[in-house]
Amino acid sequence: MTEELREKLKLVGVKIPKILLPKDGVDLNKWAVVACDQFTSEPEYWQEVERYVGESPSTLKITLPEIYLESENKSERIAKTVIEMKKYLDEGILEEKFEGMVLIERAVTRTARTRKGLIVALDLEKYEYIKGSKTLIRATEGTVESRIPPRLEIRKEALVELPHIMVLIDDPEKTVIEPLFEEGLGQAKPLLYDFELMMGGGHIKGWKISEEKEIENIANNLKKLISNDGFLFAMGDGNHSLATAKTHWNNLKSTLSEEEKEKHPARFALVEIVNIHDEGLEFEPIHRVIFNVDRDDLEKFLIGNEGQLQGSPVQMIFDGQEKLIYLGETSLNLLVGNLQKRLDEYLIIHPEAKIDYVHGEGSVKKLAIDNNVGFILPGMKKEELFPTVEKDGALPRKTFSMGEAEEKRYYLESRKIVR
Repeated sequence: MTEELREKLKLVGVKIPKILLPKDGVDLNKWAVVACDQFTSEPEYWQEVERYVGESPSTLKITLPEIYLESENKSERIAKTVIEMKKYLDEGILEEKFEGMVLIERAVTRTARTRKGLIVALDLEKYEYIKGSKTLIRATEGTVESRIPPRLEIRKEALVELPHIMVLIDDPEKTVIEPLFEEGLGQAKPLLYDFELMMGGGHIKGWKISEEKEIENIANNLKKLISNDGFLFAMGDGNHSLATAKTHWNNLKSTLSEEEKEKHPARFALVEIVNIHDEGLEFEPIHRVIFNVDRDDLEKFLIGNEGQLQGSPVQMIFDGQEKLIYLGETSLNLLVGNLQKRLDEYLIIHPEAKIDYVHGEGSVKKLAIDNNVGFILPGMKKEELFPTVEKDGALPRKTFSMGEAEEKRYYLESRKIVR
């Protein structure tokens, strides 16, 4: 790769990664597992995944589903993932296939939509998750810093990273990703994989992108998308994962020389880039479920003691029933922000209660029984994201989701993050 191309890539915060994939013969259907932050209140999902994977090599064994983040044996589970990573590398189960990008086509069973993406590594020096940051890569939702330490415990020991991070570009003319499909696949772009994902995840295909001409076109077209205030990439999924990678890098770089800081693999994070204007990409609302609460007490807290029939309306679900309530003290523009603010205040007063963020109304209704209460929220238009983040900074956390749980990234490609 020429020095000129390296500089072009550096300008847009992109590093060409050395891609690790399973060796030939590994069952990719059992290898690829959905993002660890999904189904966090549905242990039966992860039990079924464990049963299905069995003794086969799988990303399930080198990641930690977040349903186990508060388990008593969390440290033991983390240690086991590191052991498995080393085993997969030492035994050649994970192989370094090439240096380049991966072009992805993901078909989703539930909606029959097809989404296109591009796997690259992004420079963490060009990213800050603090609200109002004017960096090239920006957070789209509030980052809860208390959620970083348990993830950092995993990241700092990991030998490889497996991304479920999806980063958005605002490319209405479709100049970056889509032309890679128009130029023809097959012989021109070697097929890396083509298979059905487990547990209703749909179908995925991936092609190798390593020709310098193609990479230069990508860099040139990304440069044209940089806004006047230097904004190019907006976080889609995996906000806290990227924030954790940034924190790990900040901790590590203080121990490195200037030369080492330039090239250390932990400076970069593997992500999938998706065009926000991709027809296969839809924004779905993220609903809330509050566990272990007195429903009447929670309702009174949210609407105010005197009750009201105006303000921000929100749909409350409990024991198969639905009720429309109106939030008191609606100081924020978005309904999700007003609800989250009130729920955060309630959780401080009631530490015995817990909150989870749930995809799909069906899952909310399933969980909102007995002493649990669900809240159904509307979605936001995806076209509003870039202008809102550029103008106002990060949105309230868990404002939107890029599809429902089964549509999230499945762990597949990986990359070494240690020297």
